[in-house]
Amino acid sequence: MRKVLGGVVDVICVLVFVGIGRASHEEAASVGGFLSTAWPFLVGLGVGWGLLRAWRRPEEVFPAGVGIWVSTVAVGMVLRVLSGQGTALAFVIVATVFLGAALLGWRLVVRVAAARKASASG
Repeated sequence: MRKVLGGVVDVICVLVFVGIGRASHEEAASVGGFLSTAWPFLVGLGVGWGLLRAWRRPEEVFPAGVGIWVSTVAVGMVLRVLSGQGTALAFVIVATVFLGAALLGWRLVVRVAAARKASASG
């Protein structure tokens, strides 16, 4: 179950990034526009999960979380370039910071909660 949940949380992180980004630029709330922005990052996320076999330990910050973060941003940006979408430096920085905070953040929360649970029971 945690394997599936980790993947779902990662997908939600990417979709929240896309939703906030599109809303902040007052882009139309069309499903097609949302999907055209999301797909490169979702593919990058999938590549990271596959390369790192993250389903084995999806909650690990390293290597799973860091590798997934790097893959999501790097592959996402390459696919954006190949599909004619923008990759302004400011966008790359914002994407890197937001996705890092989101994809690593939930893993850090899980790690802290597990440590607290272990110390409370031990």
